[in-house]
Amino acid sequence: MTTPSSTAKYFRISAWALLSLLAVIVGLYPSLYFILGEKFGLLRSKPPALLSNTLWRIGFYAHIIPGGIALLTGWPQFSRRLRERKVQWHRQLGKVYIITTLISGLAGFCIGFTATGGPIAQTGFICLAVVWSTTTLRAYTAIRQGNTAQHEKLMIYSYAACLAAVTLRLWLPLLVYELHYFVIAYRVVAWLCWVPNIVVAWLIVRRMPKA
Repeated sequence: MTTPSSTAKYFRISAWALLSLLAVIVGLYPSLYFILGEKFGLLRSKPPALLSNTLWRIGFYAHIIPGGIALLTGWPQFSRRLRERKVQWHRQLGKVYIITTLISGLAGFCIGFTATGGPIAQTGFICLAVVWSTTTLRAYTAIRQGNTAQHEKLMIYSYAACLAAVTLRLWLPLLVYELHYFVIAYRVVAWLCWVPNIVVAWLIVRRMPKA
């Protein structure tokens, strides 16, 4: 007989497995840009003048490559078994996550000013970069000060922002299908890809014991 507790546990495991799978898939996604070039992904929506700008290209790849690594190294950090049994492994992965997040966040902030969709989309992506970088920095500061509880809460917010890379790719095709215009859909997804994530993170943190 299935009990409410076993159902909840099954749901958590299923959600965790799905989240991990999507994080791995999207984390490896940037490698396709090196295989397929400028005819792939979001580069197809960029004007030739921007694609020929060396500084922009540096910023773009400095955003997607470390961002992919952050996605790949972030989700295992929430495994209690890893944190308790493989402390050094957890710390090393954490360092990689923090470094790649800050690089990707800074690059994302810079190229956010050129995002497709004008000021609405640009503001959305710039705010995402600020939230992602700020929560990560605060999480790092908290653990350096020995405040593990605060560190865990801030890392939930940080990875929720990181998962915008996943939710963007889930929402964008649906929005384009419904709205019929890529630019309009991109303006919406610039906010939809991360604001609900932060709300979910807030709900999770709210249920955690107070430090």
